[in-house]
Amino acid sequence: MAQARRAAVWNQDRVDQDRVDQDRVDRRQGETTKGDGMEFGAALLVFGIAAVIILAVCVLSASLRVIRQPRSREPFLSGIAPSEHAVSRFHVRWYPVAVLFLAFDMEMVFMYPWVLVVDRMGAGAVVEMFAFLAVLFSAVVYAWREGAFRWT
Repeated sequence: MAQARRAAVWNQDRVDQDRVDQDRVDRRQGETTKGDGMEFGAALLVFGIAAVIILAVCVLSASLRVIRQPRSREPFLSGIAPSEHAVSRFHVRWYPVAVLFLAFDMEMVFMYPWVLVVDRMGAGAVVEMFAFLAVLFSAVVYAWREGAFRWT
């Protein structure tokens, strides 16, 4: 008799636990499926207010602006009248300067990552950077010897 009573209690506990589990599932499903469309209501309200303010500022600015005719249709060169066409060719003496600029610009492109890893790489990284700088310095000496820095 005691055994049958224990089995009945066990079965009742099992049924109660199944009901609790089913209630949890029903509540979870109800929370996910029961959407009244107001989950994003506050965000949509803020977006709408921002859109109205932006539109109002644009309309106000367009209605209050002062329309002026441009004084000149020429390019502005700090008040100096242009002496040549905007797409005219550059003198050949600017090309060595441009190449030197690119050389030293590439130096900086390679030196920045080097600075970040030199402490981990050790003395080998320092030797490699000095070799790279030596090549660049030799390019400067060559350009100087060839007269790339003279303007006359």
